[in-house]
Amino acid sequence: MNVQMNNIICLTDLSEFANRTIDYGMALAKKFNSKLYLGHIVDIPSIALYAEAYVDPVEQQSQFIDYAHKALTDLAGDRDIEWEPLITVGPTVNEISRLVSEKNIDLAISASHGRSGLKRLVLGSVTEQLMRTLTCPLLVVRGSEESPQDELPPEFRLDKIMVGCDFSSDSTLAFHYALNLTQQFQSELHLVHVLEPSAYKHMFKSVEETEKKYHEDIQGFLEEKLQNLVPEDARQWCTPQIELLKGQPYTKIIEYAEKKDINLIALGLRGHGLVESLLMGSTTDRVMRGSPCPVLSVQPKSS
Repeated sequence: MNVQMNNIICLTDLSEFANRTIDYGMALAKKFNSKLYLGHIVDIPSIALYAEAYVDPVEQQSQFIDYAHKALTDLAGDRDIEWEPLITVGPTVNEISRLVSEKNIDLAISASHGRSGLKRLVLGSVTEQLMRTLTCPLLVVRGSEESPQDELPPEFRLDKIMVGCDFSSDSTLAFHYALNLTQQFQSELHLVHVLEPSAYKHMFKSVEETEKKYHEDIQGFLEEKLQNLVPEDARQWCTPQIELLKGQPYTKIIEYAEKKDINLIALGLRGHGLVESLLMGSTTDRVMRGSPCPVLSVQPKSS
């Protein structure tokens, strides 16, 4: 499956932390020969953050847009990629969703925090709204809420990419995105599955077969299934590292990412049975909050 990344949008609130995510957008746009949009949403209720007095809303709005346009132009600099600023005014989630749809965006990139008043851009319920609303994958570059607001994300690297696999359709789609990135950046690919025996019933013909297979050779079965995710034509350049973990899914994924110095975690939004707790609802938010690296959330466009 060839993943398309013709149009990428990098969202920023113009804080120093959020601006660093533009490095991710620039690097990905260059690798995939994509058009890069630099997006900024003017949040009228938070205008005090722009250090301006709120007098005439029309005049203030015009000033904010002009300021944002200049700031984005400065951030883009003279780097050799095709890019365009997108600056709008309105509710954050609605505006981001509209831009993604109108510009046929293939990937959205955002920071997990920026200006304190705009922190809700991608944290908590808004993150979940964006993951379920956007018609494209969302790459979140996170920062610790316990860390100072000016702590910057690490420099862009994609040496090691990890996929949380539960064999659902969303998980498989996340794998294809990760495989594409692995090829482009010549990365290591780590395929990780968290063991949860009661979730494997859909793989077997009967409960008896499930119990027998699990007790006899479930680990070998799952390892083979993970290996088989990699297409034959990709095996010439990709030898995935397979890992089966036991425990709380989101905890084990975070621990593995820390131990292996993973640079990107790719997750499908929805999973199978009990394993969907790995990739859905509050657990997704926990992975994003606790991950030592950016997290790519993927779901089919038709969902």
